[in-house]
Amino acid sequence: MKNSLESKLGMFAALAVGAAFVIIEMLGGPEHFMRGYRLYAMFDNVQELKVGDRVKMAGVEEGRVEKIQLEGEKARVTLKMKRNVEVRTDSIATVKFTGLMGQNFVSLDFGTPTAPLAKDGAILQSKEQPDLSVVMEKIDNVASGVQNLTKSFSGLKIDELLGPFVDFMKDNRAPLTATISNINSVSHQVAQGQGTVGKLIYDDALYSSALDTVSNLQATLIDARATVTDARSIIAQVNAGQGTAGKLIKDDKLYNETTASMTNLKEILQKINQGQGSVGKLVNDQEFYKNAKLTLQKLDKATEGLEDQGPLSVLGIAVNSLL
Repeated sequence: MKNSLESKLGMFAALAVGAAFVIIEMLGGPEHFMRGYRLYAMFDNVQELKVGDRVKMAGVEEGRVEKIQLEGEKARVTLKMKRNVEVRTDSIATVKFTGLMGQNFVSLDFGTPTAPLAKDGAILQSKEQPDLSVVMEKIDNVASGVQNLTKSFSGLKIDELLGPFVDFMKDNRAPLTATISNINSVSHQVAQGQGTVGKLIYDDALYSSALDTVSNLQATLIDARATVTDARSIIAQVNAGQGTAGKLIKDDKLYNETTASMTNLKEILQKINQGQGSVGKLVNDQEFYKNAKLTLQKLDKATEGLEDQGPLSVLGIAVNSLL
Protein backbone atom coordinates (compact mmCIF):
# COMPACT_ATOMS: atom_id res chain seq x y z
CA MET A 1 0.00 0.00 0.00
CA LYS A 2 2.84 2.29 0.91
CA ASN A 3 4.67 1.57 -2.30
CA SER A 4 1.54 2.17 -4.30
CA LEU A 5 1.02 5.57 -2.67
CA GLU A 6 4.62 6.61 -3.22
CA SER A 7 4.42 5.56 -6.84
CA LYS A 8 1.29 7.61 -7.35
CA LEU A 9 2.87 10.61 -5.65
CA GLY A 10 5.98 10.23 -7.81
CA MET A 11 3.94 10.02 -10.99
CA PHE A 12 1.89 13.06 -9.96
CA ALA A 13 5.04 15.06 -9.24
CA ALA A 14 6.53 14.07 -12.60
CA LEU A 15 3.34 15.06 -14.38
CA ALA A 16 3.26 18.36 -12.51
CA VAL A 17 6.85 19.10 -13.44
CA GLY A 18 6.15 18.19 -17.07
CA ALA A 19 3.03 20.35 -17.13
CA ALA A 20 4.92 23.23 -15.57
CA PHE A 21 7.67 22.87 -18.16
CA VAL A 22 5.13 22.88 -20.99
CA ILE A 23 3.35 25.91 -19.53
CA ILE A 24 6.65 27.77 -19.15
CA GLU A 25 7.61 26.98 -22.76
CA MET A 26 4.20 28.11 -23.96
CA LEU A 27 4.65 31.38 -22.07
CA GLY A 28 8.04 31.95 -23.66
CA GLY A 29 10.44 29.95 -21.57
CA PRO A 30 12.12 30.94 -18.32
CA GLU A 31 12.78 34.39 -19.78
CA HIS A 32 9.08 35.14 -19.25
CA PHE A 33 9.70 35.33 -15.55
CA MET A 34 13.02 37.13 -15.81
CA ARG A 35 13.45 40.89 -15.59
CA GLY A 36 14.12 42.67 -18.87
CA TYR A 37 12.66 45.23 -21.25
CA ARG A 38 10.35 45.12 -24.26
CA LEU A 39 10.90 46.22 -27.85
CA TYR A 40 8.42 46.23 -30.72
CA ALA A 41 8.61 45.57 -34.46
CA MET A 42 5.96 45.89 -37.19
CA PHE A 43 5.84 43.31 -40.01
CA ASP A 44 3.69 42.83 -43.10
CA ASN A 45 3.91 39.07 -42.60
CA VAL A 46 5.35 37.20 -39.61
CA GLN A 47 5.08 33.93 -41.56
CA GLU A 48 4.95 31.07 -39.00
CA LEU A 49 6.41 33.03 -36.07
CA LYS A 50 4.87 32.02 -32.71
CA VAL A 51 4.84 33.32 -29.18
CA GLY A 52 7.87 31.96 -27.36
CA ASP A 53 10.12 31.85 -30.43
CA ARG A 54 13.65 33.05 -29.91
CA VAL A 55 15.11 36.50 -30.52
CA LYS A 56 18.73 36.25 -31.63
CA MET A 57 21.62 38.61 -32.23
CA ALA A 58 24.50 37.18 -34.26
CA GLY A 59 22.96 33.72 -33.67
CA VAL A 60 22.96 34.13 -29.88
CA GLU A 61 19.62 33.96 -28.08
CA GLU A 62 18.98 37.25 -26.29
CA GLY A 63 15.22 37.21 -25.83
CA ARG A 64 11.85 35.68 -26.72
CA VAL A 65 8.76 36.66 -28.68
CA GLU A 66 6.26 37.64 -26.00
CA LYS A 67 3.24 38.64 -28.03
CA ILE A 68 1.97 38.83 -31.63
CA GLN A 69 -1.10 40.87 -32.51
CA LEU A 70 -2.62 42.67 -35.49
CA GLU A 71 -2.47 46.43 -35.57
CA GLY A 72 -4.15 47.84 -38.65
CA GLU A 73 -2.62 46.11 -41.68
CA LYS A 74 0.56 45.21 -39.77
CA ALA A 75 1.52 42.50 -37.31
CA ARG A 76 2.92 43.96 -34.08
CA VAL A 77 5.52 41.69 -32.46
CA THR A 78 6.54 42.25 -28.84
CA LEU A 79 10.13 41.21 -28.09
CA LYS A 80 11.06 40.49 -24.46
CA MET A 81 14.81 41.19 -24.25
CA LYS A 82 17.23 40.36 -21.46
CA ARG A 83 17.98 43.39 -19.33
CA ASN A 84 21.74 43.33 -20.01
CA VAL A 85 21.37 43.16 -23.83
CA GLU A 86 22.20 46.40 -25.70
CA VAL A 87 20.12 47.05 -28.82
CA ARG A 88 20.63 50.17 -30.93
CA THR A 89 17.76 52.31 -32.15
CA ASP A 90 18.74 51.66 -35.80
CA SER A 91 18.86 47.87 -35.37
CA ILE A 92 16.69 46.02 -37.90
CA ALA A 93 14.42 43.12 -36.97
CA THR A 94 13.94 40.29 -39.47
CA VAL A 95 11.87 37.11 -39.26
CA LYS A 96 14.08 34.20 -40.33
CA PHE A 97 13.79 30.43 -40.28
CA THR A 98 16.33 27.82 -39.24
CA GLY A 99 15.05 24.91 -41.29
CA LEU A 100 12.47 23.67 -43.76
CA MET A 101 10.13 22.69 -40.89
CA GLY A 102 9.36 26.34 -40.15
CA GLN A 103 11.39 26.96 -36.99
CA ASN A 104 11.24 30.73 -37.16
CA PHE A 105 12.97 33.31 -34.98
CA VAL A 106 13.49 37.07 -34.93
CA SER A 107 16.99 38.22 -35.86
CA LEU A 108 18.32 41.62 -34.72
CA ASP A 109 21.43 43.19 -36.19
CA PHE A 110 23.79 45.34 -34.11
CA GLY A 111 23.08 48.67 -35.83
CA THR A 112 25.70 51.41 -35.84
CA PRO A 113 27.94 51.90 -32.78
CA THR A 114 27.19 55.63 -32.67
CA ALA A 115 23.41 55.17 -32.51
CA PRO A 116 21.76 55.56 -29.08
CA LEU A 117 20.55 52.51 -27.16
CA ALA A 118 16.92 51.47 -27.58
CA LYS A 119 14.91 51.95 -24.41
CA ASP A 120 11.91 50.03 -23.12
CA GLY A 121 8.97 50.46 -25.51
CA ALA A 122 11.05 51.48 -28.55
CA ILE A 123 9.84 50.43 -32.01
CA LEU A 124 12.56 48.96 -34.24
CA GLN A 125 12.76 49.01 -38.01
CA SER A 126 11.84 45.76 -39.73
CA LYS A 127 12.87 43.96 -42.89
CA GLU A 128 10.67 41.46 -44.71
CA GLN A 129 12.03 38.09 -45.79
CA PRO A 130 10.60 36.07 -48.70
CA ASP A 131 7.82 33.77 -47.58
CA LEU A 132 8.95 30.12 -47.46
CA SER A 133 5.74 29.01 -49.13
CA VAL A 134 6.36 31.44 -52.03
CA VAL A 135 9.92 30.15 -52.39
CA MET A 136 8.71 26.54 -52.39
CA GLU A 137 6.04 27.44 -54.97
CA LYS A 138 8.70 28.94 -57.27
CA ILE A 139 10.85 25.84 -56.84
CA ASP A 140 7.84 23.70 -57.69
CA ASN A 141 7.20 25.78 -60.84
CA VAL A 142 10.83 25.33 -61.90
CA ALA A 143 10.58 21.59 -61.33
CA SER A 144 7.36 21.46 -63.34
CA GLY A 145 9.05 23.34 -66.20
CA VAL A 146 11.97 20.89 -66.20
CA GLN A 147 9.54 17.99 -66.15
CA ASN A 148 7.57 19.37 -69.10
CA LEU A 149 10.82 19.95 -71.00
CA THR A 150 11.81 16.35 -70.33
CA LYS A 151 8.41 15.13 -71.51
CA SER A 152 8.83 17.05 -74.78
CA PHE A 153 11.87 14.88 -75.56
CA SER A 154 10.33 11.63 -74.43
CA GLY A 155 9.78 9.07 -77.17
CA LEU A 156 12.41 10.64 -79.43
CA LYS A 157 15.53 8.74 -80.32
CA ILE A 158 18.96 10.35 -80.39
CA ASP A 159 19.14 9.71 -84.11
CA GLU A 160 15.98 11.74 -84.69
CA LEU A 161 17.39 14.68 -82.72
CA LEU A 162 20.86 14.71 -84.27
CA GLY A 163 19.91 13.31 -87.70
CA PRO A 164 19.51 16.68 -89.52
CA PHE A 165 22.83 17.90 -88.14
CA VAL A 166 24.61 14.72 -89.23
CA ASP A 167 23.07 14.94 -92.71
CA PHE A 168 24.22 18.56 -93.01
CA MET A 169 27.76 17.57 -92.08
CA LYS A 170 27.76 14.75 -94.64
CA ASP A 171 26.38 16.90 -97.48
CA ASN A 172 28.88 19.72 -96.86
CA ARG A 173 31.93 17.67 -96.00
CA ALA A 174 34.07 19.00 -98.85
CA PRO A 175 33.30 22.74 -98.29
CA LEU A 176 33.75 22.36 -94.54
CA THR A 177 37.06 20.58 -95.04
CA ALA A 178 38.26 23.30 -97.41
CA THR A 179 37.15 26.02 -95.00
CA ILE A 180 38.97 24.40 -92.11
CA SER A 181 42.06 23.99 -94.28
CA ASN A 182 41.97 27.66 -95.30
CA ILE A 183 41.58 28.72 -91.68
CA ASN A 184 44.54 26.54 -90.75
CA SER A 185 46.62 28.05 -93.57
CA VAL A 186 45.73 31.61 -92.61
CA SER A 187 46.50 31.02 -88.95
CA HIS A 188 49.83 29.44 -89.96
CA GLN A 189 50.75 32.48 -92.07
CA VAL A 190 49.79 34.83 -89.25
CA ALA A 191 51.91 32.78 -86.84
CA GLN A 192 54.84 33.05 -89.29
CA GLY A 193 54.46 36.84 -89.50
CA GLN A 194 53.27 36.79 -93.12
CA GLY A 195 50.62 39.04 -94.60
CA THR A 196 49.25 42.28 -93.20
CA VAL A 197 47.90 40.79 -90.00
CA GLY A 198 51.08 38.81 -89.40
CA LYS A 199 53.25 41.88 -89.89
CA LEU A 200 51.02 43.92 -87.61
CA ILE A 201 51.54 41.31 -84.91
CA TYR A 202 55.20 40.32 -85.39
CA ASP A 203 56.90 43.17 -87.29
CA ASP A 204 58.79 45.57 -85.04
CA ALA A 205 58.58 48.32 -87.66
CA LEU A 206 54.98 49.06 -86.74
CA TYR A 207 55.92 49.26 -83.08
CA SER A 208 58.88 51.53 -83.86
CA SER A 209 56.72 53.77 -86.06
CA ALA A 210 54.06 54.00 -83.41
CA LEU A 211 56.70 54.76 -80.79
CA ASP A 212 58.20 57.50 -82.98
CA THR A 213 54.75 58.96 -83.56
CA VAL A 214 54.05 59.02 -79.85
CA SER A 215 57.47 60.58 -79.20
CA ASN A 216 56.84 63.28 -81.82
CA LEU A 217 53.43 63.91 -80.36
CA GLN A 218 54.94 64.28 -76.92
CA ALA A 219 57.55 66.71 -78.29
CA THR A 220 54.79 68.68 -80.01
CA LEU A 221 52.85 68.80 -76.77
CA ILE A 222 55.96 70.03 -74.96
CA ASP A 223 56.46 72.77 -77.58
CA ALA A 224 52.81 73.70 -77.34
CA ARG A 225 53.09 73.94 -73.57
CA ALA A 226 56.19 76.13 -73.94
CA THR A 227 54.33 78.36 -76.44
CA VAL A 228 51.38 78.66 -74.07
CA THR A 229 53.78 79.51 -71.25
CA ASP A 230 55.44 82.21 -73.38
CA ALA A 231 52.06 83.59 -74.39
CA ARG A 232 51.02 83.75 -70.75
CA SER A 233 54.26 85.54 -69.91
CA ILE A 234 53.69 88.09 -72.69
CA ILE A 235 50.10 88.66 -71.58
CA ALA A 236 51.29 89.10 -68.02
CA GLN A 237 53.86 91.70 -69.17
CA VAL A 238 51.20 93.51 -71.21
CA ASN A 239 48.85 93.52 -68.22
CA ALA A 240 51.72 94.87 -66.11
CA GLY A 241 52.27 97.69 -68.65
CA GLN A 242 55.70 96.47 -69.70
CA GLY A 243 57.08 96.72 -73.26
CA THR A 244 55.69 98.64 -76.21
CA ALA A 245 52.35 96.83 -76.30
CA GLY A 246 51.97 97.13 -72.55
CA LYS A 247 52.65 100.88 -72.63
CA LEU A 248 50.26 101.34 -75.57
CA ILE A 249 47.53 99.60 -73.60
CA LYS A 250 48.25 100.70 -70.04
CA ASP A 251 50.03 104.09 -70.34
CA ASP A 252 47.59 107.04 -70.25
CA LYS A 253 50.22 109.39 -71.68
CA LEU A 254 49.76 108.02 -75.20
CA TYR A 255 46.00 108.42 -74.89
CA ASN A 256 46.35 111.99 -73.68
CA GLU A 257 48.79 112.91 -76.45
CA THR A 258 46.57 111.34 -79.10
CA THR A 259 43.57 113.21 -77.73
CA ALA A 260 45.50 116.49 -77.79
CA SER A 261 46.68 115.86 -81.36
CA MET A 262 43.15 115.13 -82.51
CA THR A 263 41.95 118.30 -80.80
CA ASN A 264 44.63 120.39 -82.56
CA LEU A 265 43.83 118.77 -85.91
CA LYS A 266 40.16 119.53 -85.38
CA GLU A 267 40.95 123.19 -84.66
CA ILE A 268 43.16 123.45 -87.78
CA LEU A 269 40.44 121.97 -89.98
CA GLN A 270 37.88 124.32 -88.51
CA LYS A 271 40.15 127.30 -89.30
CA ILE A 272 40.66 126.06 -92.85
CA ASN A 273 36.91 125.70 -93.31
CA GLN A 274 36.45 129.23 -91.98
CA GLY A 275 39.06 130.57 -94.43
CA GLN A 276 41.60 131.54 -91.82
CA GLY A 277 45.34 131.42 -92.52
CA SER A 278 47.11 130.84 -95.82
CA VAL A 279 45.70 127.38 -96.40
CA GLY A 280 42.23 128.57 -95.44
CA LYS A 281 42.41 131.43 -97.95
CA LEU A 282 43.78 129.12 -100.61
CA VAL A 283 40.85 126.78 -100.09
CA ASN A 284 38.01 129.24 -99.50
CA ASP A 285 39.05 132.59 -101.27
CA GLN A 286 37.42 132.79 -104.72
CA GLU A 287 39.60 135.78 -105.75
CA PHE A 288 42.73 133.67 -105.37
CA TYR A 289 41.11 131.00 -107.52
CA LYS A 290 40.30 133.56 -110.24
CA ASN A 291 43.84 135.06 -110.21
CA ALA A 292 45.38 131.57 -110.44
CA LYS A 293 43.09 130.73 -113.34
CA LEU A 294 43.94 133.99 -115.18
CA THR A 295 47.66 133.36 -114.67
CA LEU A 296 47.39 129.90 -116.14
CA GLN A 297 45.52 131.26 -119.17
CA LYS A 298 48.24 133.85 -119.78
CA LEU A 299 50.91 131.19 -119.44
CA ASP A 300 49.11 129.04 -121.93
CA LYS A 301 49.02 131.92 -124.48
CA ALA A 302 52.68 132.67 -123.92
CA THR A 303 53.67 129.11 -124.72
CA GLU A 304 51.65 128.79 -127.92
CA GLY A 305 54.41 130.11 -130.25
CA LEU A 306 57.43 128.75 -128.42
CA GLU A 307 58.14 126.14 -131.07
CA ASP A 308 58.71 128.81 -133.80
CA GLN A 309 60.73 131.33 -131.75
CA GLY A 310 64.29 131.27 -130.50
CA PRO A 311 65.31 131.23 -126.92
CA LEU A 312 65.55 135.01 -126.52
CA SER A 313 62.33 135.65 -128.41
CA VAL A 314 60.59 133.02 -126.30
CA LEU A 315 61.83 134.66 -123.10
CA GLY A 316 60.72 138.11 -124.26
CA ILE A 317 57.27 136.87 -125.32
CA ALA A 318 56.79 135.10 -122.02
CA VAL A 319 57.70 138.25 -120.08
CA ASN A 320 55.43 140.46 -122.19
CA SER A 321 52.56 138.02 -121.82
CA LEU A 322 52.92 137.93 -118.06
CA LEU A 323 53.03 141.73 -117.92
